[in-house]
Amino acid sequence: MTSERKDRLIPVGVLVPFVLVTSLFALWGFANDVTNPMVKAFSRILLMSNFEGSLVQFAFYGGYFVMAFPAALFIKRYSYKAGILVGLGLYAGGALLFLPASWSMAFVPFLIAYFVLTCGLSFLETSANPFILSMGSVETATRRLNLAQAFNPVGSLTGMFVARQFILARLDPSTAAERAALAPADLASLTSSDLAIVRAPYLAIAGVIVVIGILIWRTRMPGAGSAVRRLDVLPTLRRLLADRRYVGGVVAQFFYVGAQITCWTFIIQYGTEVLMQTRGLTESQAEVAAQGYNMAAMIIFLSSRFLCTFALRWVSPGGLLGVLAVAGFGLVTGTILLPGVGGLYSLVGVSACMSLMFPTIYGIALQGIGEDAKLGAAGLIMAILGGSVLPPLQAAVMDGGGMAGLSAVRLSFVVPLLCFLVVAWYGFRTLRMERANS
Repeated sequence: MTSERKDRLIPVGVLVPFVLVTSLFALWGFANDVTNPMVKAFSRILLMSNFEGSLVQFAFYGGYFVMAFPAALFIKRYSYKAGILVGLGLYAGGALLFLPASWSMAFVPFLIAYFVLTCGLSFLETSANPFILSMGSVETATRRLNLAQAFNPVGSLTGMFVARQFILARLDPSTAAERAALAPADLASLTSSDLAIVRAPYLAIAGVIVVIGILIWRTRMPGAGSAVRRLDVLPTLRRLLADRRYVGGVVAQFFYVGAQITCWTFIIQYGTEVLMQTRGLTESQAEVAAQGYNMAAMIIFLSSRFLCTFALRWVSPGGLLGVLAVAGFGLVTGTILLPGVGGLYSLVGVSACMSLMFPTIYGIALQGIGEDAKLGAAGLIMAILGGSVLPPLQAAVMDGGGMAGLSAVRLSFVVPLLCFLVVAWYGFRTLRMERANS
């Protein structure tokens, strides 16, 4: 009976803290996926190339990279709860910066707002992921994190819905060429109106963040960690760098996040191209319709996350990770080669394969490292840099033109194709290590 209680997925005493911390997964999911369609939106509103628009993702995921290690040091010195509260403050502050950014009608202030916002998300993810792992036994840690992460796509789906219904559908339908032909005063008026539409969801989420922050501040968080006098950073880093499972996890996470963000960001460009060709839609109509496919992908992602969490009761995390990465490789191949909506359906299907990857790589990499997880989490959050580096790389391929009978948009998906090979390598290597230790 004692062993059964010990192995409960969520011990009774941490249920309320678990629910509150799990709500954060939905909050950063909202930020991620209300932002992905903005690459295309900013390109049209501010008359920029795909590469320039993709700098939204560079600033967004760059904030994760820059702040992850300082966040880990802060958490190690204070507590998971303190890190969460700082993260919520930065998240709300970055969201509020959208107000002056929209008034400026310039791109750089938006990039600054995104950067500040994601510095907050970096604090949240660096705190919340290992905190969830610690809320119970080591044996159930990866399943527990997968359960918490299952609510991330709920926020993502909400963000996609908001982006589609309250941003993309309300923007002026003028194409970039039509905007460029306007008189300067008319263009300025149109740009101001569209940027006001873009900022509204970010201002609304700032209010939600304040409410969640107050609830967490007022709630006792058992096991949130306590202040330490000595950080012992260098010995901890040496232990982490000597751990092959951990280092491989950081590499795999970099490429996984890159694959996820490229697939979810450029499904708008891919879907727009396909739907204009096959259905004769205008560009603005096709963008809204493509976001519908993006939402379908997220529903599949959410459903698959719950199924994979359930399957992990019997299946090796490393083995399942490897199999899903191979399936993702196959579907991205279909995205590149299949004509018409067949390629679009393949791209939507990739989300089923990605659902397990982030929390499983995270759980495998931090397995059994104890207190080192507070700094170890920083490396895995810094690996989110893949979402900053790889979308501009794919956008550059897209701007460079097609070849071998493939459009530039289709050809660009070779970037996530290669990413899935790295994830498959880590999954099957982990499986071999699990078998060797069993």
